Amino acid sequence: MRLEPGLAVVAVGGNSLIKGPDRMTVPDQYEAARETMVHIAEMIAQGWRVVITHGNGPQVGFILRRSELALHELHPVPLDAADADTQGAIGYMFQKALYNEFRRRGMNQLAVTVVTQVLVDRNDPAFQNPTKPIGSWMDEETARRRAAEQGWVVREDAGRGWRRVVPSPRPQRIIELAAIQALLQDGFVVIAVGGGGIPVVEDEEGNLVGVEAVIDKDLASALLAIELHADLFLISTAVEKVALNYGKPNQRWLDRLTASEARRYLAEGHFPPGSMGPKIEAILQYLEHGGKAALITDPPHIPAALRGETGTWFIPENASVV
Repeated sequence: MRLEPGLAVVAVGGNSLIKGPDRMTVPDQYEAARETMVHIAEMIAQGWRVVITHGNGPQVGFILRRSELALHELHPVPLDAADADTQGAIGYMFQKALYNEFRRRGMNQLAVTVVTQVLVDRNDPAFQNPTKPIGSWMDEETARRRAAEQGWVVREDAGRGWRRVVPSPRPQRIIELAAIQALLQDGFVVIAVGGGGIPVVEDEEGNLVGVEAVIDKDLASALLAIELHADLFLISTAVEKVALNYGKPNQRWLDRLTASEARRYLAEGHFPPGSMGPKIEAILQYLEHGGKAALITDPPHIPAALRGETGTWFIPENASVV
């Protein structure tokens, strides 16, 4: 299948900027960003209007680790501020890469980053059950000491050590939505909702207050796609297509799924919570709120996927698409 170019929300994984344990520096990350932006620029050249979102898990982890190492000398960095820092840094990488690629192609385009706050419910049950690991691994003694000194919740993480865990509340509203819409209307490529957005709650007077939490990037991107009435929600990840029984002898690649098929496979456990699961949940949320089509593929295959040659497409029930 393929769609006529329209408005697309393209979600780029934060892990995609880390090519390996020996390629984690800022220049390494920029080079990875540059490679991805080449493919998104091709999408824009084909007529798509694009909003780019991104993850920030590794980058927030780096900031928090630096903060931990400097505690003897400097104040710690709050998690909401770390989210804001990564939005600016990764947005800068994307902006610069797109500027240079547009210039190379002779395209009169410009990208801009919106530091984006995302409202969450201060009564979200996630605040009573922190589950999202962040920051560096610690031994149990260090973890329990940090918990006592700084009020952290800590847990053992997959046999690799102890980590701080924070709440992951569901996104409710994108505060800067009107600004994003205005920039799109004026022809800008917009980079927004980085890392799922900076999590904020409203106090009793309606003022915004940052909170120590992490919003799922894919769920926030789906919310943005819904509120913008995007024609396409594209999740760029590490695989060309989605598979059933991934990594097993009976693995089967998927070309197209209806919402009900995706929901059934999710319930059957084909899409684990720690990998493909949140992406499928986000796509289902988008489709259930009027979305036209969603696509999962890796960055090099974005142009071919948009031509209907690869990737995994997700469509609503009874959709009339080509």
